Amino acid sequence: MATNQDVKKNVLKFEEDVRAGGGYEYTGDRFSASLANACISEAIAAAYDFRGKTVLDVGCGDGAYTLQFPSLGAGRTYGVDPASAAIEAARKRAVENGVEDVVIFQEGNVYDLQRFLADNEVDCIVFRGVLHHLPDPERAIRSLRGFAGTIVVLEPNGYNPVLKILEKVSKYHIEHEERSFSASTLSTWLHGAGFSDRKISYCNLVPMFCPDMLARCCKWCEPLVEKIPFIKQLCCGQVVIAASR
Repeated sequence: MATNQDVKKNVLKFEEDVRAGGGYEYTGDRFSASLANACISEAIAAAYDFRGKTVLDVGCGDGAYTLQFPSLGAGRTYGVDPASAAIEAARKRAVENGVEDVVIFQEGNVYDLQRFLADNEVDCIVFRGVLHHLPDPERAIRSLRGFAGTIVVLEPNGYNPVLKILEKVSKYHIEHEERSFSASTLSTWLHGAGFSDRKISYCNLVPMFCPDMLARCCKWCEPLVEKIPFIKQLCCGQVVIAASR
């Protein structure tokens, strides 16, 4: 059962973001964020075959990413988030895009998913940039021991030194309690819950918030960086792990 201690104060900050701008800053039309999000979405799409599957998008936020799953062939998608304002925005997006019948949003807590999973036959659970916002991310993964499907995790790359600096000095990162974990840490949590890594990849060289010129330069270098094993682990902004039983 979820408690008040299971919700960090950053949920209130995300609520403020939605009420002020109608959505989250990183799902808007900023050029650098658009490039970064497109690359991240491609990496998630490549991590699992969503065709005909039922997907649970945990920490769905304003629904911008959740609405992409029908285009990947998902049969039905559920979005869950503790921020009520974000869920309101997500439902509005679903109606505007004509997918409200196949993309369902509801308010909920990551630590209290068992009843939801019991009522719905979910094939894949997606954590897109969610674990680093939680007070106890390992517990969130551990609580899914009984889940028999696939988990896809997208997180900021904890090996990236620039991200580590931003977490300490960036106003946005501090206000939203941003942090990052290494791929080995994420894998350890998944293994502890009985899941095995099926695929690990690194992606995206473009920072979410940066000048357009820098975004273009990073995008130009991205294909090369993603091909060099050691370099991509240090430079890419995100790691994607697909794990199953």
